[in-house]
Amino acid sequence: MTPLPPEPTPDALTALLARVAGEDAAALRSLYDLTSSKLFGVALRILVKREWAEEALQDAFVSIWRYAGDYRESLAAPMTWMAAIVRNRALDCLRRQKTSAAGQTEWSESLDEILAGPDPDPADTALLSQEARRLAICMERLDANQRQALALAYLRDQSHSEIADVLKVPLGTVKSWVRRGLEKLKTCMGGP
Repeated sequence: MTPLPPEPTPDALTALLARVAGEDAAALRSLYDLTSSKLFGVALRILVKREWAEEALQDAFVSIWRYAGDYRESLAAPMTWMAAIVRNRALDCLRRQKTSAAGQTEWSESLDEILAGPDPDPADTALLSQEARRLAICMERLDANQRQALALAYLRDQSHSEIADVLKVPLGTVKSWVRRGLEKLKTCMGGP
């Protein structure tokens, strides 16, 4: 069995970023080899779809190539800095994928994959607890806008302002969707 390569140290990543800032393509390749799997995970968590995550990761490494000279070790660890770039590229990709028709916010397919539908397959049904099945049914009863806002808030851990940016709606509208959606979920789930 082949041992896993050692985890790159912040100092090693900082040194590679300095070389990338000097337009060293070999350093960029090394940086990619050392960090791409973790950074891909960041993109995949946000975008869900593998092809979108791959696109966001590629865009992120183009940005890392361009802006490596802007990296400041005193402000952030190298992995944190690169993860922020990946997160921003993933959110940009999510915005590009979002469609809207006549002011109606439509349900995003990537969010559909996160939530269980009304007819989950038998393997999923066996794994879901009774509470989770009830939550999935209650989520289906929400308006699409409320469902999407709640999914972004609680499954993607986005702030209300980030959700407003992604959905391209006013902040107050997002807060209203989240509040009303939570109230409907509480009622549907039989809460006090």
